[in-house]
Amino acid sequence: MSLREVPVSVSARLWQDSPFMKACRREATPFTPVWLMRQAGRYMKEYRDLRDRNSFLDLCKDSDLAAEVTVYAVQRLGVDAAILFSDILVLVEPMGLMLEYAKGDGPVIHNPLRMAADVSRLSSVKDGSGLEFVYDAIRKTRKDLPGHIPLIGFAGAPFTLASYMIEGKGSRHFIHTKSMMYTEPDAWHRLMTKIIQSLIGYLNAQISAGAQVVQLFDSWVGCLSPQDYQKYVLPYTRQVIQGIQEGTPVIYFGTETATLLELMKDTGCHVLGVDWRVELDAAWARIGDVAIQGNLDPAVLFAETPEIRRQVRRILDQAAGRPGHIFNLGHGVLPNTPVGHVKALIDAVHELSDRSLK
Repeated sequence: MSLREVPVSVSARLWQDSPFMKACRREATPFTPVWLMRQAGRYMKEYRDLRDRNSFLDLCKDSDLAAEVTVYAVQRLGVDAAILFSDILVLVEPMGLMLEYAKGDGPVIHNPLRMAADVSRLSSVKDGSGLEFVYDAIRKTRKDLPGHIPLIGFAGAPFTLASYMIEGKGSRHFIHTKSMMYTEPDAWHRLMTKIIQSLIGYLNAQISAGAQVVQLFDSWVGCLSPQDYQKYVLPYTRQVIQGIQEGTPVIYFGTETATLLELMKDTGCHVLGVDWRVELDAAWARIGDVAIQGNLDPAVLFAETPEIRRQVRRILDQAAGRPGHIFNLGHGVLPNTPVGHVKALIDAVHELSDRSLK
């Protein structure tokens, strides 16, 4: 069943007919919809005030606060979709790993998977259990959002989750991850199988709770060659997307993936997110019949409004009004970005893409 053929209730019609959802289905829209990765984050004073009183993980696990942060960002910025306030790594705890967000160091897993025997102790969370705080946050967010604003749920993609689990923290060269891939292929397969089983259960539970779209973040997959992506990643990511509830658009996003775009499209995603290291029109010409999301460099938001508008116009010109473009940054909003500049970006996208003015 295609995205267009899925029946919807009357209550769902508002968000189903929104510009964002139409763009996911590559239908014509009155303007280019826009949302931003990390649209609720450290650049907002209100968010920093909450973080002064709560750790990051506590904030993710408090469904009232997570919903509040999510909805506030939509109200403050005027974006066309909300994305749940959470983190890609919350899934690793119910799978049996010890997660900490160390101040100044980012996420740390204290019992990483370095050997085949370590993979055996990892649990598979097929039913999405252990993450009820995420589903509660989705239900509360959906209740408080305007009816026409879709809500995006998300998770880490299989490779990026596996890399965190193996490395234990951020990495430049992914030595431990690639070593397992190359020297312990059976352990790699068992690890990826447990991850995809957990991801399918987790994402479908998000959809059941009220998410209209899901995004897979493959933040680290750009470290791979096309040959390695095809062998060690593509089959597993494809299985996740095939396992998502029918009729739910799936966005697949990675950074530094200019060499992987055709393979990423082969996962079966409905929307492919690209970063600023590849021109949007060139990327779209390569991937063909799929919606595209992107792809302004987040650093542009430190420029003044005229330059922001010029860069927005450049990307819109590359999209050329073709149905299926969702405007976004090529990564998340950076800390210390002026909130007024973010709002100027949203306004520029809406104004400069308004079809009624053509």
